[in-house]
Amino acid sequence: MNKNRYFGLFATTFSVSALTFGGGYVIVPLLKKKFVDEKGWLEEKEMLDITAIATSAPGVMAINTSILIGYRVGGVGGALVSMLGAALPPLIIMSIVGGLYDSFIDNTYVASALKGMQATVAALLADAVFSLSGNIVGGKDVMGTVIMVVVFAAAFFLNVNVVVLILSCAAIGLVRSFGNKKK
Repeated sequence: MNKNRYFGLFATTFSVSALTFGGGYVIVPLLKKKFVDEKGWLEEKEMLDITAIATSAPGVMAINTSILIGYRVGGVGGALVSMLGAALPPLIIMSIVGGLYDSFIDNTYVASALKGMQATVAALLADAVFSLSGNIVGGKDVMGTVIMVVVFAAAFFLNVNVVVLILSCAAIGLVRSFGNKKK
């Protein structure tokens, strides 16, 4: 793989990670925009699969997603540069914030900025839900749509433990996968 692609992986994951606040799900629509829509290095279905795997894997979702994208685009080297690009900005920012924590703790401007970021995070999460769920709802897999609605209802309305939902979905996925192989 050429150096330009490695640099592109690093620069993109670095910039997205540096400018994103709010956790793993916030980074997904931004990575999709860069790698699927702009660069064309991934298909939308691949991005959906990568997101599903990154969500279920242990660790930080933003790092997991970056590693999987990097591996898909550039193999092991791509995974390494993507991981580095995604991990450096929070490391740098938290080192600075940690050193200046006492100065920030009571600052009203910082508190206001963080409050404003909450609204942005909510909008980015809504965008991720709508753009990625469109692939499931709009697809031919009716069962996937039913599972998505049932899991949402169980988590939101019935407060079912997320671990139980993830394990249940994994079991359903295994059963469906083995059922499809027999056909």
